[in-house]
Amino acid sequence: MESIPSSPPATLAEQVAAAQQWWRDAGVDCLFVDEPQGWLHDTVGTAAAPTPATPIIAAPRPVKPDQPAVRLGGDEAGWPTDLPTFREWWLTEPTLDVGGLNARIPPRGEAGAPLMVLVPMPEADDGETLLSGREGRLLANFALAAGINPAALHVASALPRHMVAPDWAALAAGGLGQILRHHIQLAAPKRLLVMGRDILPLIGHDPAQSTPGPGNLRLEGQELPMLATYAPARLLDHARLRTALWRHWLDWTDGTA
Repeated sequence: MESIPSSPPATLAEQVAAAQQWWRDAGVDCLFVDEPQGWLHDTVGTAAAPTPATPIIAAPRPVKPDQPAVRLGGDEAGWPTDLPTFREWWLTEPTLDVGGLNARIPPRGEAGAPLMVLVPMPEADDGETLLSGREGRLLANFALAAGINPAALHVASALPRHMVAPDWAALAAGGLGQILRHHIQLAAPKRLLVMGRDILPLIGHDPAQSTPGPGNLRLEGQELPMLATYAPARLLDHARLRTALWRHWLDWTDGTA
């Protein structure tokens, strides 16, 4: 039988290196001991400990008085009183020029529409027309299925431009809800479809009762039939939610537009 040549024994340095590499592969790269060690104690036999330095106390910062929040829309007495003026105001009012770099997009549609659709914001790629992409196609298909000409819709957004992460609480505190209610009054639709649960608290709906479904919106003593559902972007991602919206619509309208 042919003998297998034996390897020379590892040197001490090689053994130590192999052991260190093994522990590194195991995720241990520090030395651990059971006894606590004093790392900050003074060396025995050295000079007396230095006198502690006098602590530096920073001067208190001056307290600034609370700055009043900018009221969105400015003075309500100067708000537009008709839809054409409102569209222009929506694009030019300085206090509404907040959030992001996208262009502001005006609402579309006439007053007295059979259905007003209120969405959270324009689509990211909208140009001059509100909801000109996938969300707009979803809305148009829904309108056709409901027996409504998409061109007859009044389509509006709660925000003038697309924003990545709107602070809805701050927008509500700034008065965005009053602007939306004013817009709805100017549009005077027969029905209102709110597509986005973040919109509901803005127009006076109880956040604790923001479950999608039919209801009414009180405007100047009148009850406007309202159906609440999820935002278009979420409806696109969930067929189950689209099905639920259609069932709510049929129950709300009794199968008629």
